[in-house]
Amino acid sequence: MTRLPRLPRFPRLPPRLRSRLVLSHLIVAFAALGTVLVAVSLVGPGYFAEAMGHGPADPAGQAMDAATLAAFQDAVRTALAAALVIALLAAVVIAVALSGRVAGPITRLAAASRRIASGHYAERVDPRDTSEVGDLARSFNQMAASLEATERRRMELVGDVAHELRTPLTTLDGYLEGLQDGVVAGSDETWALLRGETGRLTRLVDDLSELWRAEARQMPMRVTRLDLCSLARDATEKVRPAATELGIGLVDRLPAGLSGIGDGDRASQILGNYLSNALRYTPAGSRIELVGDVQGDRVTVGVRDHGPGLTPEQRSRVFERFYRLDPSRSRALGGSGIGLAIASALADAMGGSTWAESDGPGTGSTFWLALPRTLDRPS
Repeated sequence: MTRLPRLPRFPRLPPRLRSRLVLSHLIVAFAALGTVLVAVSLVGPGYFAEAMGHGPADPAGQAMDAATLAAFQDAVRTALAAALVIALLAAVVIAVALSGRVAGPITRLAAASRRIASGHYAERVDPRDTSEVGDLARSFNQMAASLEATERRRMELVGDVAHELRTPLTTLDGYLEGLQDGVVAGSDETWALLRGETGRLTRLVDDLSELWRAEARQMPMRVTRLDLCSLARDATEKVRPAATELGIGLVDRLPAGLSGIGDGDRASQILGNYLSNALRYTPAGSRIELVGDVQGDRVTVGVRDHGPGLTPEQRSRVFERFYRLDPSRSRALGGSGIGLAIASALADAMGGSTWAESDGPGTGSTFWLALPRTLDRPS
């Protein structure tokens, strides 16, 4: 079998970026100087002879003293050697300076990324450079900030879940121990309390599972055109008995013909969550209003209450996991602190958004759901 001849192997470039940049500058300098050297060596003597007035057809030029030509060539070589040394020194200085400006920030980015990989998420780099390297540094800082926020939320989630589980588990363990020791009687009230705590655990686990599936986009979505007026009224009717019992009025202020794009079940779930929260915080004898509007390419539906209102900090955090305006009151009313986070994740999965508005404490608040007005189709 005939073996193919091996291709020549070119020497590998140095592994470091700075060394590669310096070497590339030197190669360019050598190529330029080599071109100048060859050009001067080939063209110089002819131009010298022509300048001396001795062309090729001139008998005097043909008899030009060889010593003069030799002196000229020696001077040219000396000048070229000096130019070569100066040019190489200048090339080295410029190459080192430029490579440092290019490779330095990248080296710092690499070091910062290694520190982030080891768990130091607060690491940042200097983004003052206005070139593409500065854009890379700013993008890196945004990524690092996002990772830091994600890690912080993860740690908070672990702590919040542990805290939420501890209370019902402690209650269950205490009553079960009392039943075992005969200290607590197995009455209907005891069994109802135990069932209530297990139900609370079940709701928490279900909410966490739903939140995970919503944020991971693992929930099936049947996106269609929705009649938001009809959908909001259906959600209102489900909470009307509870509102009547609390003496809270439900007022429909939705404009006619309000429609948008989304999943009907998920949109109903979001509005139902808003209404349930409004019932928890609205005082007896007050009212809850359904409002809506069309804003450009999206349609909004809101639930407005006349409860305690929200501070600017509360508005910015109310959709976070396990965030409660009044932790003790929310637990007493059965809230898990995950409902609004689920609503936000569901809206995002439908291409919409959620937010809260309030003029401050004591002024009530409005929780909004925004959905697209039209279904975007690929062109």
